[in-house]
Amino acid sequence: MNGTMAASSHRIMLGPLVAAIDQGTSSTRFLVFNSKTAELLSHHQVEIKQSFPKEGWVEEDPKEILQSVYECMERTCEKLTQLNIDISNIKAIGVTNQRETTLVWDKETGEPLYNAIVWLDLRTQSTVERLINKTPGRNKNHLKHKTGLPISTYFSAVKLRWLMDNVDEVHEAVVSHRAMFGTIDSWLIWCLTGGKSGGVHCTDVTNASRTMLFNIHTMDWDPELCKYFGIPMEILPRVRSSSEIYGLMKSGSLSGIPISGCLGDQSAALVGQMCFQDGQAKNTYGTGCFLLRNTGAKPVMSDHGLLTTVAYKLGRDKPACYALEGSVAIAGAVVRWLQDNLGIIGSSEELEKLAASVGTSYGCYFVPAFSGLYAPYWEPSARGIICGLTQFTNKSHLAFAALEAVCFQTREILDAMNQDSGIPLTQLQVDGGMTSNRLLMQLQADILCIPVVKPSMPETTALGAAMAAGAAEGVSVWSLNPEDLSEVTSEKFEPQINPEESEFRYARWKKAVQKSMNWETTEPVGNGNGETSIFSSVPLGFYIMGSMLMLIGAKYIAGHT
Repeated sequence: MNGTMAASSHRIMLGPLVAAIDQGTSSTRFLVFNSKTAELLSHHQVEIKQSFPKEGWVEEDPKEILQSVYECMERTCEKLTQLNIDISNIKAIGVTNQRETTLVWDKETGEPLYNAIVWLDLRTQSTVERLINKTPGRNKNHLKHKTGLPISTYFSAVKLRWLMDNVDEVHEAVVSHRAMFGTIDSWLIWCLTGGKSGGVHCTDVTNASRTMLFNIHTMDWDPELCKYFGIPMEILPRVRSSSEIYGLMKSGSLSGIPISGCLGDQSAALVGQMCFQDGQAKNTYGTGCFLLRNTGAKPVMSDHGLLTTVAYKLGRDKPACYALEGSVAIAGAVVRWLQDNLGIIGSSEELEKLAASVGTSYGCYFVPAFSGLYAPYWEPSARGIICGLTQFTNKSHLAFAALEAVCFQTREILDAMNQDSGIPLTQLQVDGGMTSNRLLMQLQADILCIPVVKPSMPETTALGAAMAAGAAEGVSVWSLNPEDLSEVTSEKFEPQINPEESEFRYARWKKAVQKSMNWETTEPVGNGNGETSIFSSVPLGFYIMGSMLMLIGAKYIAGHT
């Protein structure tokens, strides 16, 4: 032991290291931290391809996701070796992941039976409408007393139901007892701990609480919920705490190292921001935008469209902590849309430059309801709109409106949270990829009328997973005692516009949101005799009537020339 330590004085100073796999919607990262100082030593990132096979569908390839994890691990280990850091100092690995994204695989072959259906996906909208119509009083909150969640396309149970109903391979595997269901954390842990040769099929309480099959009071799968969705309980992973040794890595440079932390990405960010006290909150700007407020040992039900979720359970014998969550589907995804779909920017840095060049949206409002509206509305029928356009509007104004949209959506969920808790937040702690956009951070402070505080180390999601892994029993290289947590350096953005202007812009935004609603409906409306009338679709009805009138008008004009 002393031989390796003496080989480099640098290595002695570092002490134990902890790694984190951060598998997000748009990329995978592997990061290594010093457990004593929380300093990020090295990392590697790989983009993940999303496919959109039909309108509203979003999928990712589970094997590509797994491959990206291995690639990030190996590249990071190479970088550490170049820095003269001994990778045998890595004592544990934590996993954090995009939540709700659903996959089913064959436990005998280890092969996925379909692509992963991403949390943003809307294919289950008709299933959701059917389920809501079945409830007493057509109430989307029918299961909320157990799950903390509304019935929505967002959560895993409806995606799993769709896979069982529409993919023959999944149906057959379920019938022949070969199917395994999991969110991304379960898939990764199962594969990394051996896959078909003894892989561990588990999930943690935070990821389980996003499936709609988990009872947040009993802290286990709920037989009644599983029956409601028609899901056999045998395909579900075992639910564990967020901080315990699940199994050991079975291959690669880090073979033999325990995987001992697991948190859904938003819970991980809450931990990484050190929000361990009741009332502390953070907002993460990723593909979507997620505001979580720690509510302590009791689940608090929202009256204002927020979700009740499990924040973390940091050890087998530790109590669970809960959070209120405001979820916004589209934040960073709007940047990707402006880049990939419209081609008006080449990179996210360009968006900031473009928006800064005008400094205003000039009355243009952009509601990016690409996947319906999430909190606080839970309105799957909404679709994206851009309104307030004039001949003066150009792409710079649209870029500014896109950034404002992220801020307005955050304001809506912050308002809901303040109403639910009765104690307004006096500042907002932020993290995530978009926080590198300084214009966005300033806009956010202006629109909220409170300071926005950004830590100088932005990788708080990965840090949270590393903390959970390092603190696990049997690893114990990271202390979560308040006095041992390292001091975080941060930057503060103070509001710079007067509140009246802020309120005026926010009121216009709310008007735009109303205009985005009730756009898409999937259930056909009968005309009384069981047949569906083409005129039951209002937009289509207007279109056909308009077309007929135009034809008649054209003939009339033609006849009079």
